[in-house]
Amino acid sequence: MFEATRWGHREATINSISPGIIITPLANDELHGPRKDGYLRMIEAMPARRAGTPDEVGDLAEFLMSSRGRFISGADLLIDGGCTASYWYGDLQYLKVTH
Repeated sequence: MFEATRWGHREATINSISPGIIITPLANDELHGPRKDGYLRMIEAMPARRAGTPDEVGDLAEFLMSSRGRFISGADLLIDGGCTASYWYGDLQYLKVTH
């Protein structure tokens, strides 16, 4: 947000993208490794009930950098299938107690 105020004087927008579980080689390793049960429980409990794709993150970045996203600045956009919302308000609240 701080940088958005500074770069706004140059007619630039500054945002951040915060992805959740996105199917990448690293996520595939995690989903098949010793912590897989925790990841699978998280995916099952979040609203989207699935992991995201790199293309979905790219689509969001493309939107933000296009003329259609020009009025968005100083924002952190979660692209996590509702995982964070579920952690605070939904089925994933149990994680706050267990860690």
